Amino acid sequence: MTQQTGLEALSTESRRFDPPTELAAAANVKAEAYERAAQDRLGFWAEQAGRLQWETPWDEVLDWQPPFAKWFVGGRLNVAVNCVDRHVDAGNGDRIALHWVGEPEDDTRDLTYTELKRQVCMTANALESLGVSAGDRVCIYLPMVPEAVISMLACARIGAAHTVVFGGFSSQALVDRITAAEAKVVITADGGYRRGAPSALKPAVDEALERCPSVTNVLVVKRTRQDVDWVEGRDLWWSDAVDSQPEEHEAQAFDAEQPLFLLYTSGSTGKPKGILHTSGGYLTQAAWTHWAVFDLKPETDVYWCTADVGWVTGHSYLTYGPLANGVTQVMYEGTPDAGGRDRWWSIIAKYGVTILYTAPTAIRTFMKWGEDLPAKHDMSSLRVLGSVGEPINPEAWMWYRRVIGGDRCPIVDTWWQTETGAIMVSPLPGVTSTKPGSAMGPLPGIAVDVVDGEGVSVGETGGGFLTLSEPWPSMLRGIWGDDERYKDTYWSRFEGQYFAGDGAKWDEDHVLWLLGRVDDVMNISGHRISTTEVESALVSHPKVAEAAVVGAADPTTGQAIVAFVTVKGDVTDDESGAEGFVTELRNHVAKEIGAIAKPRQIVLSPELPKTRSGKIMRRLLVDIAERRELGDVTTLADPTVVTQIDETMGKLASKS
Repeated sequence: MTQQTGLEALSTESRRFDPPTELAAAANVKAEAYERAAQDRLGFWAEQAGRLQWETPWDEVLDWQPPFAKWFVGGRLNVAVNCVDRHVDAGNGDRIALHWVGEPEDDTRDLTYTELKRQVCMTANALESLGVSAGDRVCIYLPMVPEAVISMLACARIGAAHTVVFGGFSSQALVDRITAAEAKVVITADGGYRRGAPSALKPAVDEALERCPSVTNVLVVKRTRQDVDWVEGRDLWWSDAVDSQPEEHEAQAFDAEQPLFLLYTSGSTGKPKGILHTSGGYLTQAAWTHWAVFDLKPETDVYWCTADVGWVTGHSYLTYGPLANGVTQVMYEGTPDAGGRDRWWSIIAKYGVTILYTAPTAIRTFMKWGEDLPAKHDMSSLRVLGSVGEPINPEAWMWYRRVIGGDRCPIVDTWWQTETGAIMVSPLPGVTSTKPGSAMGPLPGIAVDVVDGEGVSVGETGGGFLTLSEPWPSMLRGIWGDDERYKDTYWSRFEGQYFAGDGAKWDEDHVLWLLGRVDDVMNISGHRISTTEVESALVSHPKVAEAAVVGAADPTTGQAIVAFVTVKGDVTDDESGAEGFVTELRNHVAKEIGAIAKPRQIVLSPELPKTRSGKIMRRLLVDIAERRELGDVTTLADPTVVTQIDETMGKLASKS
């Protein structure tokens, strides 16, 4: 069953699940929050900002000069103090901050808030000793180890902006991000563990830094004990640079608009965009939404967000939101099947996880592996389940609720983006009666609309483009170094409205359904990759003449990358040789971008389907990739081309 078919069926039945009675009675947020926020939106957000520790109060809640916002103007705070020090000062220093679980099963560490503060202070001192100061940028390229979170907080403590690069990205991706951010220091590791084996990281850094003159030092965490090349004077072992530092660091307060981090995300032009988030507004919304959406009880909950720190979910709901709320959480290094396909369920049982936040891709994978694996473990501790990264199909939603949540746990299906910084659309577990597969509606204080192609609201029912019509505290403050691109990318399509790039619709109950991307950005396992970026990687291969890339529906990853490629001259007439070239191309894309961007399929063709004016008909390529009946081909310069490609795709599909 396709996502939309299942969605429509369940929407028509108006199937709903009410909040559990006990949870609703003790919920952090009550239904009246929506009305309170609607009556005084800025007052509502000022109330949430009051949950943080400010060294200097703000003079003005919002300075809105469309499309540029400043929140909590004049206020000063330190993000790291809010995430660590204030919990220690409140007498909660002995509370576990991180249950860290490495991929090797005997590899674990527990860090209390006191220990986390000590490590953050020492790392802040180390960075300052390397000449890093407020306003500088630091690149973090680490596996899922505590040092990743420690490094982020250390940067925040001294007012330096970090840019975290996902450990699966290539050296070229590092070059692009380090160069754009003008990073001064890179923090990396010899490697990490992935699918049972050590995976190297530092070689990619070494290769990248041949083209990154802004970098003066590299801090290297010993994780796998792999041999690494070394540049004397530039490279320092983490243990040498950090462990000798003083355990105290006097944190200063920074302006609410002090840059906190840059996170590079794919855009439809192919060039990654440096999304800028600042301190006060971002932390306000990340902390409040984490507390509200998951009905967080820091004294008793054990929370687990399975995202990597390289993505925004790992920033907002593994690092800043949870730690600002003083909760105990799990951080896991490996893949879901490392040490067995029931690894996640054994972790939940061991640590008594109460809140699980993961992606639909993972849920669908577990569905394929069967119900007997989670059934082997006691997961009765779970009380709230979350979904993030892409729309979840109703079948996966129901399986998640029934098999993992024991038919007792509410599901919060969340919509937000790198650009929004925090959750924007979601049920509240103690308030909302949920429909399987729907994110339901905007949170209190958030103004969402669905508009038609002219920017006119579709009203109570109907589909169109998802927009945000009012500024919000955790919104991006711009694209690093390119204000015009910021305005053109997000604010030019519909006047006065932020366009998210996603489609959505209201059903007959005015419940919101997210329908995925409507631009040239694909959503692969919840990770955004632009078609242009992959096309650029393909055509950089000396034998490729032209490439067209589309996102095709995939039962596990939501979307998969399918590429159509024409080559220069003859690659080979031998079928096995052609297969070898396709493998070469897939590896080439992985080298240029990262393994996550490898096309699922590459179709070699003498030509691509084009109109008489030379435009590639991507609509037809999507039809081919998804094995649907082909649409209108009358506008093609040569209709036989699409028939040939369709036949080739059919052969590939039959083999798989």
